[in-house]
Amino acid sequence: MLNLAISLILAHVIGDFILQPQKWVLHKEIHKHKSKYLYWHVLVHTCALIIVLQFNFKYWLGILIIALSHLIIDIIKLNLKSHINNRLLFGLDQIAHLIVIAVVIQLYEPYVFSLNLLFNSKTLLFITAVLCITKVSSIIMKTLISKWDLKEYTEEASLENAGAYIGMLERLFVFAFIITNHWEGVGFLIAAKSVFRFGDLSKAKDRKLTEYILIGTLLSFGLAITFGLGYDYVSGIIGK
Repeated sequence: MLNLAISLILAHVIGDFILQPQKWVLHKEIHKHKSKYLYWHVLVHTCALIIVLQFNFKYWLGILIIALSHLIIDIIKLNLKSHINNRLLFGLDQIAHLIVIAVVIQLYEPYVFSLNLLFNSKTLLFITAVLCITKVSSIIMKTLISKWDLKEYTEEASLENAGAYIGMLERLFVFAFIITNHWEGVGFLIAAKSVFRFGDLSKAKDRKLTEYILIGTLLSFGLAITFGLGYDYVSGIIGK
């Protein structure tokens, strides 16, 4: 089953990402189902499936299901593009393709999927930790440092919500380093952030921005370390 799953996902990556030029993407967005490149794309995807499956035509039905579903999903995606956020649409599109792949795997090599796997203690603990590290920590930090108004520094020439996303990503990295017992990665991350922030600190008109950045950084890393250690501790109890 694993070999088939890897093969089908590899074919999807090759067909949907590697061998799809930007020219094709733009043409499809303009002409939708009338675009010749839509059908070229499905043909390339089909060829990728045949090659990756080593011309084993016992999978002909699976290849047909994936190819036709890919065409249908892409047509739906192209027609929804002007109505749905592009990032959300991309995610839904990929999820739909992966669901079809899972169905094809089930067709040839049946497997048991139980929702109990999603609701066991360790999975729920992991989901809780990730949510606390991302959204909950952002709210905590915003609440704690809201007493200082430094919009003239923090919003100047800055991408919208960039600080929040950077904070979430850095805390996820810290969390990953902690639960895999690679504490040296946390030190590397702090050093790297210090280098990137050096320009902001050196250009600051006074100490306010420097102090603001230091407080935010220490809070962010502190929360990530706290939740990471908490996850490790509770996970160890569950494992006993």
